[in-house]
Amino acid sequence: MSQITPPKYIRQILFTLQARGFSAYLVGGCVRDIIMDMAPQDWDICTSALPEDVMVLFPDSRPTGLKHGTVTVVMGSKTAEVTTFRTEGDYRDHRRPDSVTFVSDLITDLSRRDFTMNAIALSADGMVSDPFDGISDIKNRTIRCVGEPMLRFSEDALRMLRALRFSARLGFTIEYNTLTAIEAKAQLASELAPERVREELEKILLTARPETVSAAISFGLLQRYIPGSGWKTPNFADIAKLPKKALNRWAAFSIMLQKYGFIPSVFDFLSQLRLDGRTLHCCEDAAEILKEELPTNKLGWKKLLNCYGVDAVSCAVSTYEALSGISMEKELRAVLKSGECFSLKYLAVSGDDLLELGLRGPELGEMLNFLLEYVMEYPDNNRRELLLALAKPEDS
Repeated sequence: MSQITPPKYIRQILFTLQARGFSAYLVGGCVRDIIMDMAPQDWDICTSALPEDVMVLFPDSRPTGLKHGTVTVVMGSKTAEVTTFRTEGDYRDHRRPDSVTFVSDLITDLSRRDFTMNAIALSADGMVSDPFDGISDIKNRTIRCVGEPMLRFSEDALRMLRALRFSARLGFTIEYNTLTAIEAKAQLASELAPERVREELEKILLTARPETVSAAISFGLLQRYIPGSGWKTPNFADIAKLPKKALNRWAAFSIMLQKYGFIPSVFDFLSQLRLDGRTLHCCEDAAEILKEELPTNKLGWKKLLNCYGVDAVSCAVSTYEALSGISMEKELRAVLKSGECFSLKYLAVSGDDLLELGLRGPELGEMLNFLLEYVMEYPDNNRRELLLALAKPEDS
């Protein structure tokens, strides 16, 4: 077992529950990460205590999911999710159980979980409960459903994307029966909320193995968003060359899909997945930029930055480099570091200055654009006095 130990506030929650006669265990991803000697990002606790018992023991708790037995326990500035042992009813929407029943048995609770590696419990004194041989699967780097895979994915279709995400993040192999069930039940993913699909996709894209999205596409898990197949399969492994930033990786992913005929529109694809407005427009602009040759001189870069903005141009350049292997980042950075003006924001005069000269309406806007183009070509002349002289009407 790993030498990683839970933080003090987590041990305090466990011991407090046990001192009042309740069973309490760490469960899920935090236990998996401890076994793998990885620092857990979140700490989840399961217990025989009912939600109302938990809230009495921890008065600052928040009832964040009472219907499903979950209470967020607050310890100073720290929080932990504490959930009552439960079993679940039918999943008519293939995502959430219609009902839950609280139980007193740990094994029953573990049996409802998605994968064996996430169905391991660890007590405060280090005792492990592993009824589905999850530790062995972790050692063998295998993702396996708890129980019957077809049933697990019929209950919650998001588990299929989670399996791929864990495979990408951990480098684990999905075992045959689980993989076969994903292929058989993939159509159920079309019923998932776009936000949930987007979240899992983004997590895959941000791993060191973004090419795992190929499996999601080929199995049909993204049929709702990518209805057809392209004329060539992109090498999504190239996305790993980009910075681990969501904006860059969404841009590269959507541009590759459009380039090879999987989607007709970057904007429409990302809109369906409910991406935020900044990401939508940045990725759309980056795709538009890459329809033409990238600039070969500073003036060209400044004009491109003026037209599309720093984010879109940066995303276009990083995508171009990942796909072509040709470095352009240095040229762009040189322009950005130079401090030379490429937008009205950095122009030495403003619209108010031109108003004082008597310019109005379209004439004012045209003059601002003229001055911007002038200083982009002659950056040393971005000086207030000089630009006001250029803008001054001849008859004044």
